[in-house]
Amino acid sequence: MRILCINPGSTSTKVAAFAGEAQLFSEDISHPMAELAACGGVQGQLALRREAVARAVAQHMNEPCFDAVAGRGGLLHPLPGGVYAVDQAMLLDLAQARFGEHPCNLGAALAQEFAHASDCPAFVVDPPVTDELREVAHLTGLPRIRRRSVFHALSQRSAARRAAKELGLCYEDHKFVVAHLGGGVSVGAHDRGRIVDVTNGVDGEGPMSAERAGTLPSLAVLELVRRGEDPAALANELLTSSGLFAHAGTNDLRLIEERARAGDQDAEALVQALAYNVAKAVAGMASTLFEEDTAPVAAVVLTGGMVKSALLAAAIKRRVCWLAPVVLLPEVEEMRALAAGALAALTGAESVRRYDREGG
Repeated sequence: MRILCINPGSTSTKVAAFAGEAQLFSEDISHPMAELAACGGVQGQLALRREAVARAVAQHMNEPCFDAVAGRGGLLHPLPGGVYAVDQAMLLDLAQARFGEHPCNLGAALAQEFAHASDCPAFVVDPPVTDELREVAHLTGLPRIRRRSVFHALSQRSAARRAAKELGLCYEDHKFVVAHLGGGVSVGAHDRGRIVDVTNGVDGEGPMSAERAGTLPSLAVLELVRRGEDPAALANELLTSSGLFAHAGTNDLRLIEERARAGDQDAEALVQALAYNVAKAVAGMASTLFEEDTAPVAAVVLTGGMVKSALLAAAIKRRVCWLAPVVLLPEVEEMRALAAGALAALTGAESVRRYDREGG
């Protein structure tokens, strides 16, 4: 069975094709910021990304006909993890950015368009709004604010499965703490296949990332607003130009590590601060895995491009190695996870879920 996978990100669109579990091709298409800005918003990027995917498919495949197309899930209302059929209800919520705007909202629409050309089903797998949190994890100290589950669900679950396989374990039988360290950062507690708590970087939780501020003192942020800072501009700064970028003038950890190794003490301190906060989040998530029993954590899993930084990986590992074995998986295999989900749906190994607009 041939499956096309499409993964739109902030500045790139990844596309890959599989025959069963065998990868036929994979390409990461970069989109210059000026090109994206000219589109006038996320929905305006649909044609640009569609044409880029079509060119990649035509370049790599003589007969681009598929049995299914899998797209990255977007910002919908909270959902259990799994495989979802792309339908008009889902597409409408994503087009209207009903639950937030992000380039991942284009994944379902792109999947639907290419599926239509092959007269095959379109799916999304483990969308970023996957919500399997216990009720206790939703509660905060302010009753009218509840914590949301928005994170790198596809990356985290696939990394946990890969780590379990490396360790000779079954993912559904053990506990894991997984940190996705890419352009964004999220840390999740995995309890026998269910992700029971996460740091939600979209809402400002957890460690800083390449461009996000992470957790900040709430009253200090309110004081900035009281002094006259525009709330919308401040929110944009916290999510797009904070974190590593604000401290170092670049969001590229490779450059920051080079500076640190060359003796730049500020760069070294920044890497250590990132490692410190990731480790603190990992330890905190580990504590949530003892709600129902005392079975130990099987592994701490670090995945994503930042894990390629030997300096960062070592700094995190020495802080969390007391918890459990630490597994490093720098390559994010989201495309393979998308294909595996679609294949499971096609073969009946996993049931296909339907999106209900009223669920939110």
